[in-house]
Amino acid sequence: MLDIKIVTENQQTHTRPQDQEFGDLVHRIGMAGDRFLVVQRIPDIPGTFIQVWHEVDGAYDVEHRTGGAATHVRTLVETPEQVAALMARWARQEPGWDAGIVWESLGLPEPEPVPEPAPEIREQLEERVRELLRGGYGGVAELAESAEDYLVKDGVHPVTLAQARQLVERLWLERVEEQQLWSDVTGADRVERAFALLDGRGITAREHFACCRSCGLAEIHAEGREDARGFVFFHLQGTESAAAGHGLTLYYGGFDGSAETTAAVGREVVAVLGEAGLTVEWDGSPDQAIELPGLDWRKRLVG
Repeated sequence: MLDIKIVTENQQTHTRPQDQEFGDLVHRIGMAGDRFLVVQRIPDIPGTFIQVWHEVDGAYDVEHRTGGAATHVRTLVETPEQVAALMARWARQEPGWDAGIVWESLGLPEPEPVPEPAPEIREQLEERVRELLRGGYGGVAELAESAEDYLVKDGVHPVTLAQARQLVERLWLERVEEQQLWSDVTGADRVERAFALLDGRGITAREHFACCRSCGLAEIHAEGREDARGFVFFHLQGTESAAAGHGLTLYYGGFDGSAETTAAVGREVVAVLGEAGLTVEWDGSPDQAIELPGLDWRKRLVG
């Protein structure tokens, strides 16, 4: 498995692919609407990526970047096998991953410096961005848009998108360094694994889903497989609660609307959460939410 996220020209996203899947994607590109792959590491490091462009009967144009515009370089590679092997070595961060490759600079200009926001604005934005980073969902671009909009009043933006992104990238990198010290399995890891297991068993399980309970209940049916028996989710406000150390509330139910099915889904959810090593509070009533008190919410960034 490669610790990367891939975005294609036709807007498909592939996360943590196996080598074979990645090789298949490289072999596939070349036709109109499906000519490139952009690859970033997990977690995303702003300004660090590798990408490939290919049109039928042409060579493979590979580019990579490790920071500012001056680090953006390119090379031509003849075969998809060579491309896949090169990019897989990059993904694994192997020493000498590009040995023998001759790169040329694209000569991109450095962007104009972005002025810092006023101190009082910066402090408020930093506090909000750190809250979002503790929540653990969304990439740099999404968080930058949230930061740009956070203090808008009467249509006036106190910061530009460029200022917001600069601040987000700095705090994002701080969080990435912090999570590199997490050697143990966190509560957020356990929730993610439990939800993946439940989803595979026919219970639609969604993290950080919808803005609130009512919207989540209205939208969850369209989220999963047609043959799903029931659902479980927590919403955006629940994420904020967990990130603030107040535990996590889960909402669940059966798609047939019966109390019996809802209770059965609740029992299955509780069992899987317990097997994942989580502390669970639920009285067995289909009218009561499932609680995860004292949850260790250290959510790993993906981006």
